[in-house]
Amino acid sequence: MTLRVLIVDDHEVVRLGLRTLLSNQPDFIVVDEAASAKESIEKAAQHHPDVVVMDIRMPGMNGIEACEIIKEQQPDVGVIMLTSYAEDEMLFDAISAGAAGYVLKQGGGEELVRAIQRVGKGDALLDPAVTQRVLARVRQATRQEQAAAFNDLTEQELRVLGLVAEGCTNKEIAKALFLGEGTVRNYVSSILSKLSLTNRAEAAAYAVRHGLHEFLEEFG
Repeated sequence: MTLRVLIVDDHEVVRLGLRTLLSNQPDFIVVDEAASAKESIEKAAQHHPDVVVMDIRMPGMNGIEACEIIKEQQPDVGVIMLTSYAEDEMLFDAISAGAAGYVLKQGGGEELVRAIQRVGKGDALLDPAVTQRVLARVRQATRQEQAAAFNDLTEQELRVLGLVAEGCTNKEIAKALFLGEGTVRNYVSSILSKLSLTNRAEAAAYAVRHGLHEFLEEFG
């Protein structure tokens, strides 16, 4: 299988070195080069490469932003981030943007060749330790998003909303939480007002969409 590769880096010397390295591989074809993130989006749309080797740090739009756009337009394209820094923050952003992984510029040419071969077959590049760090960041971001979604609700309102999401009536909620039905009605009205919703069905959908069940488990 011959892999079509697009090289993206704002330094001409780096692009030349990468082209020379990859052109010597019998199963690679370098379809083009791009000197900027914006140009990489245009070249990717033009050539439909199998793999994009993308520098992360470029003037203006960076490689992560370009990766996200390319992956939106061509989900099957594998994007390898080429970076001088194995930073967790940059790595998290790159994976979130759809990158298959990253290769350090300090690494040898064989490492990049193997990475392109793996990504060309649909594999990811992250080792288990890095994967765990990325997943931890994803979980943290999810918790922060959930917290923001329910930030205005009190602990009791969260419990009421959880039961609303389960399809419970006011009477059933009152029994479960040892409250009066009138109190439950007040809680439901307050929840709808705080979340800018109009009815219980919308409240239930909101709770499910923002992962209230998981949030309540975390909340304890």
